[in-house]
Amino acid sequence: MTTNPVSDTADAISAAGAEVLAPRHIASGYSWPECPRWHEGRFWFTDMYNSVLLTLDLDGNQEVMVDATGRRAGTDVPICLGGFGWLPDGRLIVTSMHEQLVLVHGGGAPDDLEVYADVSEHSLKAINDMVVDADGRAYITQLGFDLFAGETPVTSPLIVVQPDGSTGIAEGVGPLNCGNGIAINAEGTRVFIAEVMANQITVVDRAADGTLSDPRPFAACPFLPDGIGLDAEGGVWAAMPGSGHVARFTEDGMTHAVEIPLEKGVASACLLGGPDRSTLYLTVGTEVFDFEKSAREGQGAIWVADVPFSGGDTRP
Repeated sequence: MTTNPVSDTADAISAAGAEVLAPRHIASGYSWPECPRWHEGRFWFTDMYNSVLLTLDLDGNQEVMVDATGRRAGTDVPICLGGFGWLPDGRLIVTSMHEQLVLVHGGGAPDDLEVYADVSEHSLKAINDMVVDADGRAYITQLGFDLFAGETPVTSPLIVVQPDGSTGIAEGVGPLNCGNGIAINAEGTRVFIAEVMANQITVVDRAADGTLSDPRPFAACPFLPDGIGLDAEGGVWAAMPGSGHVARFTEDGMTHAVEIPLEKGVASACLLGGPDRSTLYLTVGTEVFDFEKSAREGQGAIWVADVPFSGGDTRP
């Protein structure tokens, strides 16, 4: 029996009685935009295949905050910036996915980058998204296999970079089935992870010292979950690339959905931002597998939708 991700997801939304919210386009001209964040009154995201991290203010003004293009010299390794966050001292750290490094931006020029942590001994292939807790501890997901070369999916551990810069894996979580989006609730007591190949959002408990335990399913998704963001009411918003939808999940099921028609692009990630964090920002791309084509054509875009929830103090 064949399946259609778009119609199957639409059927799941209808069956759940989820409220459908209308999105609107606000900006475009990017390669594959990813990893949305809201920080200091601006929307932040990675323009992945252009090796930069950008911001948009509420008036639509754009600024390059981190520029890693200089790292392309002398290497065949793609320089793709992934998940990022801020340390307690205000410095920004960001994953360089294929280098298997966490870079730190010192706050000077956009190309002011140094290696913060090398996590290659813990990563099977490219690293992925990241969330930083209030103490400066970073939790990093990884695909575990070369998605772009069509390798068979395998499970892989969650990587942890401690506040002192030491690296390891989260022993209390166990291997993830293609870990992707990751987020922490406002209280710092729960970490949520999108397990792409398991079609589910997983939740784990977080202790005061940052250790994680008791991984368990939080919500089943009708299609592959990618980037996620939390709201202050306990909901998890998940982009489901290829399904044409972003949806909000609770332990009781799906409650809200936003449709981005696939002819407009693929919604890869989402996050609540804006002055009261009740605007759902969506990163939307059109070409993920051909890095050069994606950068050359610049069809990636940012969409938003007004939602009846706030992100509050959730991370990222």
